[in-house]
Amino acid sequence: MIKRTLYFANPAHLSVHKRQLKVSYPDDQPSRQVPIEDIGLLLLEDHRITLSHHLLSSLLEVNAAIITCDSFHLPQGLLLRTSGSHTYQEQLRHQLGATEAFNNRLWQQTISAKIENQAALLRQNGLEVANMERWASIVKPGDPENLEGRAAAHYWKLLFEDHLQAFKRGRFEGAPNNLLNYGYAILRATVARALAGSGLLLAIGFHHSNKYNAYCLADDVMEPYRPYVDEMVLELVRSLEDYDTLTPPIKKELLKIPTLDVSINSQKSPLMLAVQQTSSSLAKVYSGELKQLKLPKL
Repeated sequence: MIKRTLYFANPAHLSVHKRQLKVSYPDDQPSRQVPIEDIGLLLLEDHRITLSHHLLSSLLEVNAAIITCDSFHLPQGLLLRTSGSHTYQEQLRHQLGATEAFNNRLWQQTISAKIENQAALLRQNGLEVANMERWASIVKPGDPENLEGRAAAHYWKLLFEDHLQAFKRGRFEGAPNNLLNYGYAILRATVARALAGSGLLLAIGFHHSNKYNAYCLADDVMEPYRPYVDEMVLELVRSLEDYDTLTPPIKKELLKIPTLDVSINSQKSPLMLAVQQTSSSLAKVYSGELKQLKLPKL
């Protein structure tokens, strides 16, 4: 079942009442309630929001992800349950025991799928994809030739060319990078939630490695899903006159990312369920039950 994404941008007190998330407002607005088990993602933007510890525990119990925002209203922190499997220790041994060659093969599968999805998005928009298709087919274990980087340079040069002059992809560059960054934060939280639910250790990636990053594995697994965010942002750029500021209506559109249609092995499902398939397949690849990751195809 697809879980709900809840977004709170105004002052409120969140608590639990009879297994329901109860939303109480400081004015005379009537309170609202949502079943705890229906929640997959909770985004808290206003700094005047307060929560009960009982609510935090109840949300983590159902493997909900909780995102907090900074003073600029941008995603800042992510809270997840620490384990989601009865065989947690066994899965950790498989994950931590993976060899460099093993991890390099996982990265090969991941980057090949990412470039294929980038090519698919370009193709849908009538743009040249011959180079992208070739690069996707020749990625080697570990991507020693950095075909991911070569493909990214080509991809970003073309994707917005009909709408923007000399777009440059970067975290601190101009719009629509603000939309991309926000969308990727939602995607990252959704992927991290699924990985935690599969009992995997988020700090240990098969490619990303940074002592300051607690979500290296999520950053690995989300790569083939990024073009789904890019597609949504491209549609917003086409439909909006002004997207320099992340307005609440734009944020609400980007919060639909977990519900986007995603195809894995020709079967469509919402992105939130698709990433669960990918994370479950990763756990099985680590344990030797599968050879290939289940990855999305745009």
